Amino acid sequence: MLSRLFLSWSIFLTLLPIIFLPFSFNSQALTAYTTNVIHGNGPYLTFDGGQTRAIDLDELMKISFSDGTTLTPASNNSNSSHAILLPVAGQSFADIDMLVPTNVNAIPLSTLIGTPYNYWNDDDGDGDFTVTGKLYLSILDKFDRPVTRDDVPTICKAPYRVMLRTDDDIILSTRYGVPRSRRFTASTVSYYIKPQPTADICSARPLLEYNGERAGPFSMWDPGLGFLVQSSKPSSYGLNFPTTGADGLYFDLVLGSIDTQLTWEDVSPNGDIKATMTYLNSSDPSIVRVTLNGPVATPQQWRVDDPGWAGKKIIAPSLPQTFELVGKGKDSHNNDIMLKYGFVLKQWFVNRGNRTAPASRQGSWCLNLGLGLGYRLPRLRELTNASACSEIYCPSVVYPSNSYHYSRRIGAGFLAEWGNMQRYKDEAKQHYAYWSSEPVPTDKEGKNTSNSTSQFAATAVYGLITGLGTSAAVACVTGDEKKEDK
Repeated sequence: MLSRLFLSWSIFLTLLPIIFLPFSFNSQALTAYTTNVIHGNGPYLTFDGGQTRAIDLDELMKISFSDGTTLTPASNNSNSSHAILLPVAGQSFADIDMLVPTNVNAIPLSTLIGTPYNYWNDDDGDGDFTVTGKLYLSILDKFDRPVTRDDVPTICKAPYRVMLRTDDDIILSTRYGVPRSRRFTASTVSYYIKPQPTADICSARPLLEYNGERAGPFSMWDPGLGFLVQSSKPSSYGLNFPTTGADGLYFDLVLGSIDTQLTWEDVSPNGDIKATMTYLNSSDPSIVRVTLNGPVATPQQWRVDDPGWAGKKIIAPSLPQTFELVGKGKDSHNNDIMLKYGFVLKQWFVNRGNRTAPASRQGSWCLNLGLGLGYRLPRLRELTNASACSEIYCPSVVYPSNSYHYSRRIGAGFLAEWGNMQRYKDEAKQHYAYWSSEPVPTDKEGKNTSNSTSQFAATAVYGLITGLGTSAAVACVTGDEKKEDK
């Protein structure tokens, strides 16, 4: 009996590991499954249906041209000196294909990467993807002025910079899976573009003397070209230089990509002011001199205080006047050319030659020019945009310069537009300053704060505002006063 019991117990002990073996294996497998996460493949960008994984965003920043040429950041070799030539003359920036639509300047990357492009994939089948960030587009001309997709580039403003960029940190992610996201660093590319060479008007250039620190804003004034063309649309010719004028003043139209001289007809919209165009050099078709002629005082009228009675009174011209200068001809390939430049004269100045006098006498001379009709002493803001500010005067300026002298700016005053008056006409060579109508402020006791004069003047060379001196020249003005001075 005991031997049988011992034998049964021995068999049980022998089979015990086998009985519990399946349970032990299952327990171990379950423990491994619940404590270790399965690692798969993260989402990625692909631009060829999943054949290649993209390591950057270059493909999103490619551009294509009408001749089939396609460029990416990797293949872009353009720079400001070696720009990409548009295949067809007259094409706009809308004719350059890119992923940013023509009616916006930025687009979410989720729009580009999703349907219908599907520029993403996940080998594990994880879906419900998201992507952060945007793709941005900006287009600037060589003067750093913004340009729209509808604009047709011109040779004068080339090269243009077409810049595409993304946000700083781009994350592509799916809802499930490990890893479930991938990061991309920011990407930026600049493509430099130029149009087919066609004739154009680049700038209107008055005298450039004393440029440097007296230069105007970059979008308006170039140290070598003068005033840049602000508008070629007749409805906004008033944005162009000049808005002020005087008899004998002149400027040059600087033309680009032209190889033959054009024919320019004189322009006189109302018959009292005329613009005459001439070529200074018969072998240079790129420079056209524009000279203004209109109401002017004679030397006989300079010498008297009542010029309207001493000679024929000077009738004030009708203002404003819109001028459209048109040049016509053919290039060396017998193609028709027509160039237009427009401006609006809003004020006309008449000076008293080389005669200087106190402010009261010069003001009277202005009134007598037209026998009391039309002419007056100008306000300071009609002469200069100098931003003088001292104990005795601190003017309010809409377009102030950066210092005590003028800066070259359209619509910012006679001297700010034309520059040093002493260089234009012989009788102005001795001009030190021009009287304004603005009085020197008085102190609390009613005394002038200047010991020399009762009215301010602007110097003829630099446009400085001065309250010193008892005698100065005069440039009488006709036309509406600036709104800020009324």
